[in-house]
Amino acid sequence: MSSATQLEETNAAEQGEQVPERPRLNYLQPQWYATYTRSRHEKTVAEQLEQRSVECFLPLYETVRRWKNGRFKVKFPLFPGYLFVRIPLKERLQVLQVPGVVRLVGFNGVPAPLPAAEIEIIRDALQKGVEAEPHPYLKVGSRVRIKTGPLQGLQGILLRKKGKPRVVVSVDLIMRSIAIDIDATEVEPLK
Repeated sequence: MSSATQLEETNAAEQGEQVPERPRLNYLQPQWYATYTRSRHEKTVAEQLEQRSVECFLPLYETVRRWKNGRFKVKFPLFPGYLFVRIPLKERLQVLQVPGVVRLVGFNGVPAPLPAAEIEIIRDALQKGVEAEPHPYLKVGSRVRIKTGPLQGLQGILLRKKGKPRVVVSVDLIMRSIAIDIDATEVEPLK
């Protein structure tokens, strides 16, 4: 812990303020981390990580793109510039040495683990055929929880597109979101 952080906590405690407890990192336990990559290097980095036997997850979505020679279905990263790795923090060098990896996302130079449940819910939903697409990160709007279906338990922001409800699910750590079409009866407001 830095001396500046210790001083801030001491001052806050002396003034009777509650000091938030920082999560303790377990360097030996594998956890999910967001990995920031060079622009358009997500697939290459994922391939190289798999060759090194590092568990990674690169969520993709399919879209149709039009070029001079026709229309083609193409897969793009759901979270452009990011992929997820599940590693013990002590093995982070194995990820950081991969060409195209910029850094592990975190705070003050310390990688921050992501909730495993969120990654597993997104992974399971995509495997079950849920159609998702990238969406701008949002902070406003009514927060909802999905109460049924493969995305049950996931929280997000309720939107409407062409009169049809959508839930925008955000991964706060990397400030990215995806939009998912959903039936209005499958969500409930958060209190």
